[in-house]
Amino acid sequence: MDPFLQGLPKAELHIHVEGALEPDLMFALAERNRVALPFRSVEEVRRAYVFQNLQSFLDIYYAGCRVLLREQDFYDLTWAYLRRSAAQNVRHAEIFFDPQSHTDRGVPFEVVISGIHRALTDGGRSLGISSKLILCFLRHLSFESAMDTFRQALPFQEWIVGVGLDSSEVGHPPEKFRAVFDAARAEGFLTVAHAGEEGPPEYIWQALDLLGASRIDHGVRCIEDPRLVDRLVAEQVPLTVCPLSNVKLRVFRSMAEHNLKRLLDRGVRVTVHSDDPAYFGGYIGENFQAAQDALGLSRADVHRLAGNAFQAAFLPATERQRLAGELDAYMQAAG
Repeated sequence: MDPFLQGLPKAELHIHVEGALEPDLMFALAERNRVALPFRSVEEVRRAYVFQNLQSFLDIYYAGCRVLLREQDFYDLTWAYLRRSAAQNVRHAEIFFDPQSHTDRGVPFEVVISGIHRALTDGGRSLGISSKLILCFLRHLSFESAMDTFRQALPFQEWIVGVGLDSSEVGHPPEKFRAVFDAARAEGFLTVAHAGEEGPPEYIWQALDLLGASRIDHGVRCIEDPRLVDRLVAEQVPLTVCPLSNVKLRVFRSMAEHNLKRLLDRGVRVTVHSDDPAYFGGYIGENFQAAQDALGLSRADVHRLAGNAFQAAFLPATERQRLAGELDAYMQAAG
């Protein structure tokens, strides 16, 4: 990686902690917990990471989650992500977790969140990474399941900044979860939603108007609706874009065809993140590198992308300004 990009101060706003389960850790946890995997080696797992679409990825993703059973497993998973992110100068991370992937297997909600929270606390103390936690509802499951998960989360509200919506997008519009998002906002949670990755621009409209989403995760299909793009620009709605993921899941045929640069030039508040880095070939730094190489991003473009993320973070204004100042100082020193 370009040393400039590696040292760039970054905020990661679109990372699924379960998607940071590297194959070697997957095998270590499988052995520790005596869970049989459908793979014979780490190399065989990596060879399986050729996806035709979002669902083909999710099939392997959920299989990997089976090794996560104990609080220490969730700690080790989160800590491994934080260590890799610290090496790429991530200064702040807002991390998604999917409790239904675990509670549906009999793993208590408290076990899941306690392990993650403990690692995030240690990451702040030992690695200097501030963090927030966002609970995501699995959209391929029922509204009732989402509401039950929301109720389980309430005793841990001080550990969770917001709720989101992820998993299989096509056929599961945001409006399906309107009531649970209403309940979350009433309790003071912020809201985000995956929309406009494989789903149509209409899902972005719904996420904004029905779910009250503060940010749109992915959102790249907005470009098909000029009126929607105008709105995103006017309201400066952040899009948390994950370039390597979009190519790996065939949203774009190649990085050269990605619309990140076009959206940035249009004035959309786009940002760069890693999504599920263990599966898609790289963490946030590799995503910046791949986008720069293929799209010819200038240092001014990189500055804007990184700055957009700090401004979109769920942090007090003074902290956002402090981190933006750190970024500005880095850019000035880099020349």
